[in-house]
Amino acid sequence: MKYHKIPHSSLEVSQIGLGTMTFGEQNTEAEAHSQLDFALERGINLIDTAEMYPVPPKAETQGLTEAYIGSWLKKSGKRDQVILATKVAGPRNVPHIRDNMALDWRNIHEAVENSLERLQTDYIDLYQLHWPQRETNCFGKLNYPYPDTNTGVTLTDSLEALAELVRAGKIRYIGLSNETPWGVMSFLRLAEKHDLPRVVTIQNPYNLLNRSFEVGLAEISHYEGVKLLAYSPMAFGTLSGKYLDGKKPDGARCSLFDRFVRYFTPQGVAATEAYVKVARKHGLDPAQMALAFVNQQPFNASTLIGATSLAQLEANIDSLSLELSAEVLADLEQVGITYSNPCP
Repeated sequence: MKYHKIPHSSLEVSQIGLGTMTFGEQNTEAEAHSQLDFALERGINLIDTAEMYPVPPKAETQGLTEAYIGSWLKKSGKRDQVILATKVAGPRNVPHIRDNMALDWRNIHEAVENSLERLQTDYIDLYQLHWPQRETNCFGKLNYPYPDTNTGVTLTDSLEALAELVRAGKIRYIGLSNETPWGVMSFLRLAEKHDLPRVVTIQNPYNLLNRSFEVGLAEISHYEGVKLLAYSPMAFGTLSGKYLDGKKPDGARCSLFDRFVRYFTPQGVAATEAYVKVARKHGLDPAQMALAFVNQQPFNASTLIGATSLAQLEANIDSLSLELSAEVLADLEQVGITYSNPCP
């Protein structure tokens, strides 16, 4: 396993991190524990979760993912061997979590206390705002909505709430997720101005079908040291090629749940076909090629992989041994030019 030091922190995270949003929906508690054991054996130390998980979010399952991780931490006694990352949900269509989902003092403090209880730990290594308080371009939204700028909660309000939790020792570092260049730079500016905690990571989608991180955010990562934790590195599994020609494999996420349509646009499907052809041309596994592309990006600190079986998890981790050649990268770039960001 390779490890990356996160600038402005003492965190050193594994190049591959374990995403857990299937725990409690597609994976039982026993399966979740097996994945955690296997991930640790293979050198993974970053475990990423969220109060909203599992996905799809439902009132009857909300919190199960953290609870399964918590029962594993208690049983294994390996809390000091993992970097535990979780997230607070913001204003969106998840009213079953809290009545008011604003990213204010009350909601952030309540969310942290609930997560600590479910995770059976007294501190969180990396606490992330799951999405912005404001309405903006995230989750595939392209056209800026020009919303009312008065959301009732400012970025400073959120930072001050997080600062109090850092001072209390309940969280060590803070991060963002599904954020824009303006949002990241604003958080950095406010932290410096008011002597508040500095954002150290951003967790956004990044894969061959969605390279929007390279527009704006990569430059921030380069100059400010805010590294990416890349989620959806295989675009919900589509880049494996398993959904091509209209296939719906039994038990696969996009076969089970209609909500995962982001990577099934006509352009997205055409681009996926082209990327799979590149893999086959060079004798590579399409899934491992897609993961290796993400692993090799200089702005990426950790690639968050999710799996429903140990075999999947092992294959994804093995992508670390694949170094894409200049010829492969050139072919991938040509596809990227032909199909430029088909699924942002």
